[in-house]
Amino acid sequence: MKTEHVVKDRYADAAKAPEAALCCPIDYDPQYLKAIPAEVIERDYGCGDPSKYVKSGETVLDLGSGTGKICFIASQVVGPEGKVIGVDMTDDMLEVSRRNAPIVAKNIGHANVEFRKGRIQDLALDLEALDAELKKRPITDAASFLAADELAEELRIKQPLIASNSIDVVVSNCVLNLVESETKPQLFREIFRVLKLGGRAVISDIVADEEIPEELQNDPELWSGCISGALTEEGFLQAFEEAGFYGIDVLIFDTNPWRTVQGIEFRSMTLQAFKGKQEPCFERNQSALYKGPFKEVLDDDGHRMQRGVRYAVCDKTYQLYKKAPYSGSFEFIDPLKEIPLSEAKPFDCSPTRRRHPKETKGQSYNATTDAEQCCDGGSAC
Repeated sequence: MKTEHVVKDRYADAAKAPEAALCCPIDYDPQYLKAIPAEVIERDYGCGDPSKYVKSGETVLDLGSGTGKICFIASQVVGPEGKVIGVDMTDDMLEVSRRNAPIVAKNIGHANVEFRKGRIQDLALDLEALDAELKKRPITDAASFLAADELAEELRIKQPLIASNSIDVVVSNCVLNLVESETKPQLFREIFRVLKLGGRAVISDIVADEEIPEELQNDPELWSGCISGALTEEGFLQAFEEAGFYGIDVLIFDTNPWRTVQGIEFRSMTLQAFKGKQEPCFERNQSALYKGPFKEVLDDDGHRMQRGVRYAVCDKTYQLYKKAPYSGSFEFIDPLKEIPLSEAKPFDCSPTRRRHPKETKGQSYNATTDAEQCCDGGSAC
């Protein structure tokens, strides 16, 4: 039986009655749980709380939203100016989340959540829109089967379930491991596609400390139980890197395993990853100085930087370093004479080179100044 069908059937049953084996014990902020019906809380499964990392006013996408607990928590955090979209492929889960959405909206005083039917590895295809079209044009032979495939592609382009560059933050709670191995790369590309430039993914999932042997991968029960489809700890981070993300940061790593199967430890990990390093590079004579504490670091664009050294960086890198998760690690030196972006020339990012102070001050800089009033923020030097 196809893995996806096993997962769908098991989570359909879990929407009807709680199943303890599908989740890790998680402490959610009780102030947000007060507004959520018990049915949702009891039948929602996960291994982390990515909702604690969303911000007011953001547009949030929850992959594998289940009965909607993370969505309903996030809806309170983002407030009436924000928006939350949950995507799930299981009708029973969607029924619970959609039925409870008006109740939560009444309890919190605003309605900003909607639930859509789709597969998280194919966020462009609206399955309910496809169902509606196939009722008009049912599949009866090979020709209609091929036509249905063309229809699905047309829907992806003209009526995408989630539009490209439309989401501030993608969250997910113990669902990525359920996607079949052959479509996992597509899953990470889809997360990247839907995020805005500067957007981020905050994902909680189960990871393994060793490669999972084939016999475990072929066990449908273990797959639907968040075991067989888990990526390794390294593989989880690498999947985001290969999809184009930068600034990948492990926020939570559970040192105690959730489960151990045949000597392999499975634990919860929450990471954050950003989209935005694909912009062109321009020279504006800016410098970045890595403050430490490590002697040397290597960023996601291949810049190798030693502690305490001024490096020439392009405007894109300069702006990225000023944001999370890098901002606290660098000092930033602007040129004495600013170069407007409209006048900036292309910058070659392939070599990492030092920036001589005269590049920022100007070659003819020859000023002599009196001592400053104070040093290091104090009242006297």
